[in-house]
Amino acid sequence: MSAAETAHIASARIDVSAAFALEKLADPEAIGRWALGSMDLRETETPGLFRGVSLFDGSETFVEISPQPEIGLVEYRVGGREARLPSISARVISAEALGGAGESCLVALMAWRGWQVDEARWSRTRESHGAEILLLKAQLETSYAEQAR
Repeated sequence: MSAAETAHIASARIDVSAAFALEKLADPEAIGRWALGSMDLRETETPGLFRGVSLFDGSETFVEISPQPEIGLVEYRVGGREARLPSISARVISAEALGGAGESCLVALMAWRGWQVDEARWSRTRESHGAEILLLKAQLETSYAEQAR
């Protein structure tokens, strides 16, 4: 497997503060509106474990959300009820940290290909992240603007 086949990043400049983006990236309700493999994310009877439904095939996806705001990271451990892998993460960097100004940030969704992931599933993940970053950008900017009113 080449390096291009083991990791994927989809990113966007988003016109919200980095703190707001991080808060929403760790919010299960918000995640359940843009994560195509984990739609309608809800907490299970196990604290910290959430269940969503894949928009693709209706299968259940279980997710643990681990925000690390001090480094601008949210890790998502994704898989089944019994076992999950740290295959998805989101990184947020403020505009100021990258030489910009104002209330904006860079958000990157990163996917790591596990050994058990076949080519069809990996292709779907890569393509999904392209759509998800667009959904995320639109939803964050809309809710940020509504909050400012």
